[in-house]
Amino acid sequence: MKNIKIGTNIEQKDGFKAFVPNPFPPKEGFVFDPKTLKNNDKATRLLGKLDGITKLLPDVDFFLLMYLRKDAASSSQIEGTMATMINAIEAEIKIKTNIPEDVEDILHHIQALNYGIKRVTTDNFPMALRFIRELHKQLMHKARSTHFSNPGQFRKTQNWIGGTRPDNAHFVPPPVDDMQRALNDLEKFIHTDDTIPTIIKAGIIHAQFETIHPFLDGNGRTGRMLITFYLWKEGYLERPVLFLSSFFKKYQKLYYEKLFGYHNGNVSDWIDFFLDGVIEISNEAIDIVDKITLLRERDMTKIQKLGKRASESAAIILPKLYSQPIVNNNVIQTWTGFTRAGAQTVIERFIKMGILSPKDKDKKYGQSFIYKEYVDIFISNE
Repeated sequence: MKNIKIGTNIEQKDGFKAFVPNPFPPKEGFVFDPKTLKNNDKATRLLGKLDGITKLLPDVDFFLLMYLRKDAASSSQIEGTMATMINAIEAEIKIKTNIPEDVEDILHHIQALNYGIKRVTTDNFPMALRFIRELHKQLMHKARSTHFSNPGQFRKTQNWIGGTRPDNAHFVPPPVDDMQRALNDLEKFIHTDDTIPTIIKAGIIHAQFETIHPFLDGNGRTGRMLITFYLWKEGYLERPVLFLSSFFKKYQKLYYEKLFGYHNGNVSDWIDFFLDGVIEISNEAIDIVDKITLLRERDMTKIQKLGKRASESAAIILPKLYSQPIVNNNVIQTWTGFTRAGAQTVIERFIKMGILSPKDKDKKYGQSFIYKEYVDIFISNE
């Protein structure tokens, strides 16, 4: 596909150039070459396979929760957060006190994803600009930010990417008036019934949103969420189980290069990169589902070999570990109603079976325990 003029850098009255998007979508439309369309077919097949096998998981909500954490951690790390998925799991139930402060970035991201899921599922809310603002509000309200983020509100001032000011920036998004026009075009594009393949359209939506950069902070994280919500809303996924942030983090330099290329009209290079991400992450998620299924069957077999009382209490705990795979004595007491001694007996039994292991082996008091094989399935690709 030949280059498509997405916009132009135009001199502003304050002496810097800002990128002003052309009317969108472009009049000449998007035409993709056979190789790109073949990759789109492959991505579509894999998404269908992923959607199908996740339905077979007995605990699909737990799988989804772990994937939300994985994506939230990766998306936040792209923006400079150092905290990890494990830090987020520990922070959710306040299992440790010395958790990195920037774990809040991940927790806010999870909160925004969960909010979006509820909005789409329960309220059947459309993919409109209001939805985007609401996601941003959940993401940024009381969150750490590099500067004032004005949660839930599109910017009313000029922003820029890289550099110390607009005239030495790497990229200057559209001025406010042009930004609002471009957002309205994007909203119409999202809802237009056209012939663009759905997965490719999700990639264009993300790139165009990042080009507009309508918030003072949190654009990247909000824009990455839109990919999943768009595919879900379009019926390509029964559950929102495709998250691309770990792919974008793995190839972070290339991710930014391809987005910048999109601004310059190199749409097909961006889409090829995006489709590679959908293919890689779908394959990874399918592999994760297979590994979880085998691990679950193995550990359920271990539990069934215990005596009646021991297996009953273990059967209460094991499913809960799929959503909360790091625990301490207090967590087990809450789940079972056991005394402290009873909870410790259960923990020791799970350690003996090779399901749990001490998380900090040198720690004598206040020890926490991790379902390490399960967690490693999700973080092995990071």
